[in-house]
This record gives sequence, C-alpha cells and structure tokens, in this order.
Amino acid sequence: MTAAVAWDPALLGYGFGPGHPFDPLRLELTMELARSLGVAGAMLAFEPASDELLTTVHEPAYVEAVQRGETNFEHGLGTADNPVFPSMHEATALVVGATVAAARAVHSGAVTHGVSIAGGLHHAMPATASGFCLYNDVAVAITDLLARGAERVAYVDIDVHHGDGVQAVFYDDPRVLTISLHETGRTLFPGTGFPSETGGPDAVGTSVNVALPAGTGDPGWLRAFDAVVPPLVRAFAPTVLVSQHGCDTHALDPLANLLVSVDGQRVAHAALHDLAHDVCGGRWLATGGGGYEIVRVVPRTWTHLLAIATGSPVDPETETPDEWRSFVHGRTGWTAPLRMTDGRAAAFSPYGSGDADPVDTAIRATREAVFPTHGLEP
Repeated sequence: MTAAVAWDPALLGYGFGPGHPFDPLRLELTMELARSLGVAGAMLAFEPASDELLTTVHEPAYVEAVQRGETNFEHGLGTADNPVFPSMHEATALVVGATVAAARAVHSGAVTHGVSIAGGLHHAMPATASGFCLYNDVAVAITDLLARGAERVAYVDIDVHHGDGVQAVFYDDPRVLTISLHETGRTLFPGTGFPSETGGPDAVGTSVNVALPAGTGDPGWLRAFDAVVPPLVRAFAPTVLVSQHGCDTHALDPLANLLVSVDGQRVAHAALHDLAHDVCGGRWLATGGGGYEIVRVVPRTWTHLLAIATGSPVDPETETPDEWRSFVHGRTGWTAPLRMTDGRAAAFSPYGSGDADPVDTAIRATREAVFPTHGLEP
C-alpha cells in the first residue's frame, strides 16, 4: 500500500470535556469529510501503547500519575490546560499506539506513508503534561524508530506553537533533526523556540527554530518554510521524515496570531510529501496537532493532508460534499465551508529575492544559527 491511516472512532475519547479548545469533534469532522471525498485511505489496526513503550520517553512516576487520573500539579495534571478526565491514560495511550503503529508500518516497508491524524501531541514532557498534551506520541514514535534501526530521523513541526516537547527529548541526540516553524515565543505559548536553541553539546545544529512575528501570512510563512526546511532536511539526509501538521497557523484560529490560509497549509503538506520522496525514499510519518477552528479549518486542511498522503490530492476548487455539510450542521449547528479552498493564491517570493522584512529577519537569524553546522551558507 502507498499509505495507511491509523484511525478508529475510539480516538475521539481523547478530550478534556465541554468548553475545552481541544475538542475531538474536529477529528470526527475531518474523517467524515475525507470519507465523503474518498481520500480516507486504508485503515491501520493498532493497540494502546504499553507502559513499557510509554516509559521509553516518559518517567514511570509520571505514567503512574496519569493512570491514577488525579490532579497533580507537579506533573501538570488538573490545570486549566490539562484538566483530568475519565480514562485519560487509556485515551492518550491509544493516541500513542496509533502513531507508533503508523511509524512501524513505514519503517517495515508495509506502507510508504503513515498518517496518525489524532497524533501530534508535541508539548508533553517526560514528566509533565503541557499544552493539551499528556503523552508525547511523536517522541515515542521517533524513539521507537531509532530502536528499530532508523539511522536518522528528521522531524518538521508546522504547528503555530513551538514543538518544545519533541525538541526537549532529542535536544542532545545527533540522530534526530527537529525543525519547528512557529509564532515567536514572545507573543505565544510556550514562550520558547528561539533561533539560539540549537541543540545540546553532542548535537549542535540539530535543533532548529524559526520564530515568526505575529501577523505572518501565506507569503511570509511559506517563504520561511522554503528557506529553512528543504535545505536542512536534504543536508541531514534522514532515513525517515516525521511531520506534525498543526493547523492553528490559520487566520481564523482563536488561540494564535498568524494569518495562514488552508491553501498555504496545503502547499506545506505537499512540500513535505515531496521532500520525503526526494530524501528518504518516501518514508513519511505525518501527524495532526493543534487547530481550534473545528468547522471551517481543521477538517479541510487535514483532509488535504490525507488526500496527499494517500495519493489522491484534492483540487482546492472542489466543492465540499452535500452529505458532509449536512453532517456538520447536524453535529454543530454551523454552516460548513462550500469549497476546499480559502481562495488564496498561496504564492511567495523566495528568501533573498526582495527587500528585507520582519519575516526575513527571523529567517536570517535561524539560518545563521544552524546552517554552517550543516555545511550550508546562511
């Protein structure tokens, strides 16, 4: 098979309750749209991650705290961001299991691309919940890939928030390149992800951060992606590409301040797909992530991701199916978007092709911090 999608309705159990931004309904609406358009792909079976697997990244005492399901501020449990909820260990262990199953399918050669749309919980730390993330499925999957013989893994995170948890786990591991393209920590949680964060003593240059100014839209966001991600991934030459596709970069997202469109996000999804084929034989694990405009944004952009991964890209001008619009209205009361596009050109000028602006300043800071360690001109 070209691709497999780790999906089961049981994944909708990962949710923090009514009124919390991390609403599993966004996943349900995404998979319904993908099914309606015929791009949901082949389903991949999976099981919840075992304690043994979870503790390859997370401290045993933390896993035990999550299993107890009680407020524990030392471990970040019971906060406004991470309230406790029934069966939260089982729900998040299932997310980890889905992402690891997709990673193993890619590594074994059973599929070229694996997708875990419920995954991308990139803020969770080894001993602390953070930013709606209890266990770090991405870090566990990358650790598992390395244990199974993957020589080098490149991780690209296009969520609006810095991928701090994944960076922390691999900060001193030269086998893992982490690249995070995000709104600057000066204006957004978690307040980290600056160009000066370049990796530990044994892995200098393998932690890469592009901290973009609030208000950055398609032209600047895509220029930054193009100026940093492809050259570094090609220089690193990973055996597997892992990506996190948080879509909270969108202009309508209520929790952040970038102005990217569904069309811009679709360009980035396609670029990562192409990069996997150019660099590592197509071996690509793609996950979801953040995204809190659950009707107008998340379902469309992640359906584009699924369509690209499963080899059936959807023309942006495609109308959303009537059955899906009816489903959305019935579940939410909202009127769903009519087309798979925001009507944006999603065009950009390459870095260095015109007058410098704040986005170019951010790009330059990142390139100067890490490009020379990879033998690249900044």
